[in-house]
Amino acid sequence: MARYLILAGFLLILIGLLWGPLSRLGLGRLPGDIVIERENFTLYIPITSAILVSVVLSVLLALLRGLTGR
Repeated sequence: MARYLILAGFLLILIGLLWGPLSRLGLGRLPGDIVIERENFTLYIPITSAILVSVVLSVLLALLRGLTGR
């Protein structure tokens, strides 16, 4: 269990470091993401981006489980 927590922490740090280059690729402004802009207020709800990240992580975890035999 500790190994998975360390791995999750490492992945969060890696994603944080790659956030700038990923945003230039268009991740975070996909069709289906909701943006509400007012005078002094912006609300951003990344629905499509969250689904895409979830699918990618699910596939990666399934591959890792298949490689380790668990």
